[in-house]
Amino acid sequence: MSRATRSVSTRVRLLGAILGVVLLGMILAGGVTFLVQSDRVIANAQRQLDGFVSTVSVSDEDAAELVRSAVPGRTDGTLALDGVRVLAATPSPPGLALADDDGLVTALAAAIAEGRSTGRLDSVHGPVLFAAVPASGGSVVQVISIDQRMELVSLSTVTYAATALGVLVLVGVAGWFVTGRLFSPLRRLRDTTDAITIDDLGTRLRAHGNDEISDLTTSVNSMLDRLAMSVEAQRQLLDDVRHELKTPITIVRGHLEMMDPADPHDVSETRDLGIAELDRLSRLVDDIDALADVEAGALSSAVIDVGPLTDRVAELAGAIPGHAWSVETRARVRIRGDADRLVQAWLQLADNAAKYTPAGTPIEIGSTADDKTAQLWVRDHGPGIPPASRHRVFRRFDRLSTRRGVEGSGLGLSIVDAIAKAHDGHCSVSETPGGGATVTLHVPVTGAPTAGELPTPVRAGDVVLQREATG
Repeated sequence: MSRATRSVSTRVRLLGAILGVVLLGMILAGGVTFLVQSDRVIANAQRQLDGFVSTVSVSDEDAAELVRSAVPGRTDGTLALDGVRVLAATPSPPGLALADDDGLVTALAAAIAEGRSTGRLDSVHGPVLFAAVPASGGSVVQVISIDQRMELVSLSTVTYAATALGVLVLVGVAGWFVTGRLFSPLRRLRDTTDAITIDDLGTRLRAHGNDEISDLTTSVNSMLDRLAMSVEAQRQLLDDVRHELKTPITIVRGHLEMMDPADPHDVSETRDLGIAELDRLSRLVDDIDALADVEAGALSSAVIDVGPLTDRVAELAGAIPGHAWSVETRARVRIRGDADRLVQAWLQLADNAAKYTPAGTPIEIGSTADDKTAQLWVRDHGPGIPPASRHRVFRRFDRLSTRRGVEGSGLGLSIVDAIAKAHDGHCSVSETPGGGATVTLHVPVTGAPTAGELPTPVRAGDVVLQREATG
């Protein structure tokens, strides 16, 4: 199967999203750090100017002498001005070369003339901060270069950017391998699903690791197991149905070929036989439909009192002739499920017991319960079921009895088993003391009994008609 070409794979998109988030985080962290450090540098420069002003303000020395005694830093310098005339300046280096910057000197003189003692100006060294203090013979001005003070911060920012880029590359490389490992179960899943066909459902995934994506392998294998079981069950059903259809078709076809159209009696017998076989096929289709509904989970759910349910089933089973029916025990618990389907299953057990036991023998119906499970059973006193064959009785179309005249689709007990499983229960077969078989439906208990609704009534006449139709 061909796939549409994708421009960008999921692996690349995921890794791109991770790198994008990491890059954004680094940019935000670097930007905030740069702003904080810049504010701190400016604040330190301003505190230095404030200290200069306070120191010069209490001195009575000449302006030129104050400048000559000042110790310059690498990022600052001091001038003694008389208007635009420079009286003295700190040496450069180590300080700034301020006296040669005519534009700055003119701007400082203008600011002093305007009465501004502090501020920010432009110079050949970039933006500078200044503080001016009147002194004997002129004014003393200290100037600090902002760009030079920011050199360390800028260097730190560049270093951070280079380091962040390296980290981003490492995250990308590591992320490429990590995402490749994480997506490997998905690639194996893709390859496995491509390899699976309706003729070969045995391919499975191998589990690697212990994470959520690896857990997907177990879930997919479980799904494939259920799918394989479902397909196998459908194949088995089709094989069984095909086998069951061959017999009536062969019988009808053989009689039609051998029928003498001129003999009314032969025509009538062939007609009756054909109708009987078609009725059997109709019952087979109905049972298959019922089995499909149950296995598809088409059940209602309600709380059911087992005691009244037992009496109802016993009343309906009593319409089946040839046996003495009785209720032995009634459980006083509740179960949750589909009352009509449970009645159907229980009556099927009763009908099956009546078919395979000698006429006139008693059959008991009863229900018991423990803390977890309610047992709905039918007990007969016929030939029983050999222990080695009990696992077969709930198979589709698998008949153990060879009694002549016993008709049916071969799906009755399969439907019973499906109904039990649909109620989270199961069926079992045990030996009746003294001879016979006891077949039991085990259904989980939901709680103590309350006054609830009885199952939907089924007319006894319907049971009789069904009994007569199935022989």
